[in-house]
Amino acid sequence: MQIQTVQIVTGLLAAIAFIIAFISAGAAVISSVFALIGAAALAWLVYTIAKRMLMHRSARNATPTA
Repeated sequence: MQIQTVQIVTGLLAAIAFIIAFISAGAAVISSVFALIGAAALAWLVYTIAKRMLMHRSARNATPTA
């Protein structure tokens, strides 16, 4: 059985499709990692600001002014 041109072209297109799929999956993984890093940085920022505000509020309530 001889391989025809259509089979060769179909095989090449399938290989290209798999390569593009793997590149897209890798890009999605890297994008997800950077999104998680950004979310963690934002969470840390919110936590530190809230902690500072709560400490400021408790310090203000602990020292009454006359």
